[in-house]
Amino acid sequence: MSSLTDTSVIVVFSVFIMLIGFLFSRTGRNLKSFFAGGEAVPWFIGGLSLFMSFFSAGTFVAWGSIAYKYGWVAITIQWTMCIGGLVTGFFIAPLWKATGNLTAAEFIKERLGINVQKCYIYIFMLVSIFIKASVLYSVARLVGSSLGFPLVPTTLLLGVFMIAYTAVGGLWAVMVTDILQFVILTAAVVIIIPLTFNAAGGFSGFIDKAPDGFFHVINGEYSWGFILAFAMYHIFYIGGNWTFVQRYTSVGSPRSASKVAFLFAGLYIVSPVLWMLPPMIYQTINPGLTGLETENAYLMICKQVLPAGLMGLMLTGMYFSTSASANTALNVVSAVFTNDIYKSSINPAASDSQLMKMARGSSWVFGGCMIVIALVVPYIGGIVEVTLSIASVTGGPLLAPPIWALVSKRLTGRATLYITLISLLVNLFFKVLLPQIFDLKLDRAQEMMLGVGLPFLMLAAYEAYAYFNQLYSPEYTHYQALRAQRKEDALEISAREAAEIKKQNRFGLKVIAFSLTFIALLLFILSFLATTSTTLVTGIAVLILASAYIPYHASRKARKADEIPGN
Repeated sequence: MSSLTDTSVIVVFSVFIMLIGFLFSRTGRNLKSFFAGGEAVPWFIGGLSLFMSFFSAGTFVAWGSIAYKYGWVAITIQWTMCIGGLVTGFFIAPLWKATGNLTAAEFIKERLGINVQKCYIYIFMLVSIFIKASVLYSVARLVGSSLGFPLVPTTLLLGVFMIAYTAVGGLWAVMVTDILQFVILTAAVVIIIPLTFNAAGGFSGFIDKAPDGFFHVINGEYSWGFILAFAMYHIFYIGGNWTFVQRYTSVGSPRSASKVAFLFAGLYIVSPVLWMLPPMIYQTINPGLTGLETENAYLMICKQVLPAGLMGLMLTGMYFSTSASANTALNVVSAVFTNDIYKSSINPAASDSQLMKMARGSSWVFGGCMIVIALVVPYIGGIVEVTLSIASVTGGPLLAPPIWALVSKRLTGRATLYITLISLLVNLFFKVLLPQIFDLKLDRAQEMMLGVGLPFLMLAAYEAYAYFNQLYSPEYTHYQALRAQRKEDALEISAREAAEIKKQNRFGLKVIAFSLTFIALLLFILSFLATTSTTLVTGIAVLILASAYIPYHASRKARKADEIPGN
């Protein structure tokens, strides 16, 4: 009965989310509306979407594994993401919005040249697909293990579903479902924490049974050197990842772009503590997990304490939080391919209709590649190894130069290519060849510090060289001219297009209000089915139902404002 109820909850939510994607199928009039929400997305929606795009089931699998083995250091690691969000909000996000570009790839082409753009596009698409394949593997493993389904068909089914509503609805569909996933996941986590403490014999029982050093801010192979390097990596990653740049460019102003990053940072102060407590507590209940078994720590504690239906709610939150991350990546990869390869080089005269067909078709192609790679993750070391290896090898070389170019007048396209390729090759040598040839391997801290430190030092060295030799980038002069022209073109937006953008935003807010109401009603139903925590589930349902009024009121307010003459 429990498995049937949990499966039913997952199916109901899945169908509901798909229907939301179809609701937005007619809002994608052109690339700007499909990929950037008309550049008028409310900042709080952009911020929550950024948070959920960054987050995935990999958080529960990868960091949950570290929390189970080493304790509080898993929270310390995730607090580096808060640092990255704060630095991005103060300095980087408003610069991205000020460029006026639709994608980061478009900025790279205009600022650093088409050769740099092509190099970055191919590497970015490959890296993005690998990263999102690893999180698809995570959620397939969680759902398959908990419901008794085989891993391969579970991966295929969940992967196809992820692709479907991204290809149909575009950015607004992704962001609306991001909000719903945030609400579902938060509700599930709030429910599970008191239940896990009860299973461990209360707070005092948890503290007494915890291993030595379990509450140290650093532990095991995760040293202060690793934390420092990981913080620098997240400044680059949150400030320069093309997926997240889309959140900064889709809002209305540089100030709103900063708010997007600040909301992300604020959520990452509290959330890691809530997420990591259950696997930490499970260490005191069942300390016998070893190897890749530790990746299942979060799932095991959920299965032990959650009543019928609520396990399905937790799995739904994990799955759709992963789909948020993967769908955002697919949306951006598709945007880059459609806008910066197909439109730019293959078919410059393509109509809006042709571009939209290519955008949706490419989402399916890249999504298929993601599914294939997800199937081989278990054979290349598991998700912790895949996630940290990709971060250390590619993070600094790919993300640091474009961020540097936002403020530098001296960085050239040729220098960017040299810095990127040299640092990538050096990182790959130390990661892949050094252990094979010399039987030497860098530890986590050394690997991460090399990955982010080398490109940063090379960029600083080139900037100093260009400064003392009074060298300026010719691409920078060209970029300034294009930027000035873009500002003039932006002023010529038609009244009809402006009205359509406002209509799309009001529609998105209404859908969010309706969806929150639906989630609340489902939780009310689950509260009657649950044998424990009925009051807690009912209380959360009431809060979600009350929160539905916020987007509903915002849509009404926006409608009244649009009806005022002159608006």
